[in-house]
Amino acid sequence: MLFTDIIGQTHIKNHLKTSADNGRIPHAQLFIGKEGSGTLATAIAYAQYVLCSNNSDPESCALKCEKLAHPDLHFAFPVATNDKVKKHPVSNLFLEDWRNFVKEQPYGNLFNWFQQINVENKQGQIGVDEAEQIVKSLQLKSYEGGYKIMIIWHAEKMHTSAANKLLKLIEEPPAKTIFILIAEDQEQIINTILSRCQVLHFPVLSESDIADTLVERENSFHAEASKIAHQAEGNYNKALHLLKHDSNDLVFENWFILWVRTAFKAKGNAAVVQNLIEWSDTIAKSGRETQKRFLQYCLQFFRQALLANYSASSLVFLETQDPGFKMEKFAPFIHSSNILEIEKELGDALYHIERNGNAKIILLDLSIKLTKLLHLKEA
Repeated sequence: MLFTDIIGQTHIKNHLKTSADNGRIPHAQLFIGKEGSGTLATAIAYAQYVLCSNNSDPESCALKCEKLAHPDLHFAFPVATNDKVKKHPVSNLFLEDWRNFVKEQPYGNLFNWFQQINVENKQGQIGVDEAEQIVKSLQLKSYEGGYKIMIIWHAEKMHTSAANKLLKLIEEPPAKTIFILIAEDQEQIINTILSRCQVLHFPVLSESDIADTLVERENSFHAEASKIAHQAEGNYNKALHLLKHDSNDLVFENWFILWVRTAFKAKGNAAVVQNLIEWSDTIAKSGRETQKRFLQYCLQFFRQALLANYSASSLVFLETQDPGFKMEKFAPFIHSSNILEIEKELGDALYHIERNGNAKIILLDLSIKLTKLLHLKEA
């Protein structure tokens, strides 16, 4: 992957190339950026630039990097057991899937990856077995005599025991060894790891960059590309899903509309509460990653409704597909007197689901609280 393949991020690309050209390459870097901003793609392009710039056979080096098969380029990423890997899952056991994933979805997210390896019902992590594998890999000499590079994708999913095992290696790695950690949320990285890394923040992509790329690479019409870019929130992965009409947002929208309609009717009506129980059962049958993404979608929907209620129409990008649901009719129910409490309850539900709480109980509890919050009057 080349820097020219990366969408936008001109300043970051120039910074990385300049630092490499001048030989000022930090031994541990942390790329922080939201989904679809290009952190993984940039890390791979940067690794190829470092490995191949002074290589005696740059064409061969580039080909190996393009296939993610360079012997001095290593990867670690969240994994879990599946039909093929029954125990002690580590990244090396999923390399073929990983290469296909990066080739097909270089801007893909963690949920897309879990779908790729058929573990979307589980919560993958970077465990202590992975940490031991990383230590072994980096203790070996460089195959081609240059740098060794370890890219750790979604480093925030690293188990504490794994992080502790890697602390010494990240702080004092062998000569010409580079760590590139990638994460979406800096606050989820433990401080002992964070303090050892040089942090590079990736901004979300501009609407113009996304629109131009959709036109150039996906043969989209300009009008369609502009509309999708506005809805994508700087996330190229989301833009692709919207373009191909396979976004989970369509399913999530149906779940959300049914939920708020039922919750609104349920106050003072015990019979409707049964419908909320059935709704909670339905969502609970999906994988935990799906549940988490749905709750994040709900957060976004409520925030968009708040903006619509206060006439910030230029900031409202969410468009519903259900012809019977109008944002302008729903928006007045989301206001300053209930939005903070709604966000808190959704955040709490996310927290408990991430920690393997009973999804049925968590979602039903959230639903009953929503019935009260939707009927609050604005102060």
